[in-house]
Amino acid sequence: MKKLLLASCALLLSLNAAQAEEKKLTISVYGFAQDAFKEILYKPFEEKCGCELVVETGNSVERLAKMEANKDHPVIDLAVMTTQDALAAHRKDLTDKIDTSKLANFDKLYDIAKDPNGDGHSLGYTFYTSSIAYRSDKIDLTSWKDLLSDKLAGHVALPNITTSQGPLTLYMLGKALGDDDTSLKTPIEEVGKHKDDIVTFYVRSSQLVQLMQQEEIWAAPIGRFAWKGFSKMDLPIKWATPKEGQSGGMNVMVVTKGSEHRDLALQFMDFWLSTDIQTKLAEGLVDSPANKDVTVSDDIADNLTYGADTVANLHLIPSDVMLDNRDAWLNQWNEKVGQ
Repeated sequence: MKKLLLASCALLLSLNAAQAEEKKLTISVYGFAQDAFKEILYKPFEEKCGCELVVETGNSVERLAKMEANKDHPVIDLAVMTTQDALAAHRKDLTDKIDTSKLANFDKLYDIAKDPNGDGHSLGYTFYTSSIAYRSDKIDLTSWKDLLSDKLAGHVALPNITTSQGPLTLYMLGKALGDDDTSLKTPIEEVGKHKDDIVTFYVRSSQLVQLMQQEEIWAAPIGRFAWKGFSKMDLPIKWATPKEGQSGGMNVMVVTKGSEHRDLALQFMDFWLSTDIQTKLAEGLVDSPANKDVTVSDDIADNLTYGADTVANLHLIPSDVMLDNRDAWLNQWNEKVGQ
């Protein structure tokens, strides 16, 4: 009888542990604005689902590497990353196809966010434009090629080729130079000719705020997600609208293949894409909305990648182009610009 009682207790404890584990969702996200995400997204979801959310942070490349290293025993249920890293994850068989029939908010997304890579393995949750933050009291910036002009020599920072902004800047610079070929040969050669005029080839956009504040630089290409830090400075800094247009990118959500919490991951994904959550994130200047039903004030919209017209006119580099040319771009960069 005693043995039977002990066995029953052990079974009950095991079941309770399993139930607790079923209610735990591990996500991997970018490290910025985590206090805002906690208040707007994480805590409300935990209250709604009665579950625990485990949040890991890092950049897109780091989480892709972690997913690959743990392919046989996944430790992440849902991850956010760039579109090209999402495509790389699919090619490495690290993600599941997303069952959009379980997402009540799927039809509210802009069309380009519904299946960014055309493989059914990712959904866009935010866009960003890429342009140039510049000191309007120092220069009048109207073209991407102004970045390499004499008036900015010694006062400009450019993104390193290894960053998400690197290829986007080079692509738009190529357009301004009359060559929009995705080999990026022309803009890389041109940057190489002017490399001594560049203050730094930055790796993290957070470096730029201090450089701008100290007046070491007057201009730098950035993603819209980094604009908030510049807009808070007591300096006349503007967001450029170059005549060639703006580039940009999209961040997406993926579900890890082999996740034991796939349904919970889809619930979280749907919650994140809801009009209410996307509106609050937009109003907090945390993320630009991929949900087309979101409406915000003009003041808020001016600080976001917002609206159907803006989204439709982004000069995006396709994910397969980004992936298939990475090595060639890096080799050219190292040859012409240096590491």
